[in-house]
Amino acid sequence: MTDHRTQLLDMYAAGLVAVEGEMTVYQALQAKRLRQPCHVVALGKAADAMLWGAYRYLRDAMQSALLITKHQHVSAATQALTQVQVLEAAHPIPDESSLQAGAALIKYLQALPTDEPVLFLISGGTSSLVEVLETGWTVDRLQQATYAMLANGAVISEINAMRCTLSLIKGGKLWQYVGERPVTCLLMSDVPGDDPAVIGSGLLFPAPREDFAWEIVASNRQLLAALAATTAVNVMPEFLEGDAEEVAQRCVAYLRNSLPGLYAWGAETTLQLPLNPGYGGRNQHLALAAALCLQPDDDIFLLAVGTDGTDGVTEDTGALVDNGTVQRGNAQNLDAAACLQAADAGTFLAASGDLIHTGPTGTNVMDVIIGWKVS
Repeated sequence: MTDHRTQLLDMYAAGLVAVEGEMTVYQALQAKRLRQPCHVVALGKAADAMLWGAYRYLRDAMQSALLITKHQHVSAATQALTQVQVLEAAHPIPDESSLQAGAALIKYLQALPTDEPVLFLISGGTSSLVEVLETGWTVDRLQQATYAMLANGAVISEINAMRCTLSLIKGGKLWQYVGERPVTCLLMSDVPGDDPAVIGSGLLFPAPREDFAWEIVASNRQLLAALAATTAVNVMPEFLEGDAEEVAQRCVAYLRNSLPGLYAWGAETTLQLPLNPGYGGRNQHLALAAALCLQPDDDIFLLAVGTDGTDGVTEDTGALVDNGTVQRGNAQNLDAAACLQAADAGTFLAASGDLIHTGPTGTNVMDVIIGWKVS
């Protein structure tokens, strides 16, 4: 790994620190001086880290807690907390465990004392992890609808709008189980525009009452701001959405025509899948598409990564490509264009040595693309 690649990965890691769940929740609670006894509901892919932020601040004031997160996203330390009920569920395609988690959420809320405060900690992934279906819907129908929208390149707001129509808890419907308890909600945004009604399909939005306090504690914009504050990176004002291949081509063209330097974009691209897709996710697809655009004399590196540690259904978060990526993969008897067409970018990038694996990061604020034009 060259020094340029190491520096890009270090920059990415530093950006993640600024939006990590434990720190951001702790700081938010400290600023609000919220240390009264309460119950905590932590939901989403970053729920474990967010719960620890609450526990660090509340300590004995945390009377009980319910944690629902993705499989393999729970720490051993959390499992050891006796006052925490832990459930793991499916993402990005919900399954029976998602329905079990939804039932557990309702049961937990209904069992709480009617006048004791509840602190909700919600991050991306909640929509798939927690569900209670309207009459007439089954988990099979839910899976088919979700997969069809993902495969056709639907954006997160469209997917979550669909989920709200078939859910008994989303789109603000969870309030019927919350009752009149005092509620505070801290959110980590994984949606463009940071709309709380879209994060986690809006379990508590719209809110039926005025005394409900909420705050977004981590977002993609905060990550980019942290990058700009600590490195000489040029943060691009455009948030990149749409087809991953088209975005890749635009990024490479921009870098090729720019002065040498570092450039960073926030992103949430989409990917249309063939009938039998291979291994990969939108960031891996974008990275391989960018590698195909790079010429041998382009002194350009491009990092396309998620912030949660996963990409699509894979355990890799993205890739870091350069002008030698295609050649390295071809040397392993793979064809980059064919892999891209088959939505099998991960297979090619594994062969070229360009996949990035971090494991769960404790945050989830969409994707980031960092390009470096060296000369």
